[in-house]
Amino acid sequence: QEQLVESGGGLVQPGGSLRLSCAASGMILSRRTWGWYRQGLGKQRELIAYVGNIPIYVDSFVKGRFVISRDNAKNMVYLEMSDLKPEDTGVYYCNTAPEWGIQWGQGTQVTVSS
Repeated sequence: QEQLVESGGGLVQPGGSLRLSCAASGMILSRRTWGWYRQGLGKQRELIAYVGNIPIYVDSFVKGRFVISRDNAKNMVYLEMSDLKPEDTGVYYCNTAPEWGIQWGQGTQVTVSS
């Protein structure tokens, strides 16, 4: 059974950093392109970055602050987040990209606030 489990979120002050992790099970991660999505309060879930052979940052607001990466051997996808801003607050999910194709995990909450 395909499953995604996100972790690493938390409460952080503006300017802080977090590293999100996504563990994929029941599938071979290397065969797909993977992305991180964010859903802000009252907003639709949106794709912010994805990685196949190279990273693509869909949301220009995160470019230069976030780094998406993958470890095919470990079946993991990561999102390194730095210089966090209140606008980055939301629930973060991983899934295939640019179109999602796997049942969503529970996500991980990121809150940026002083």
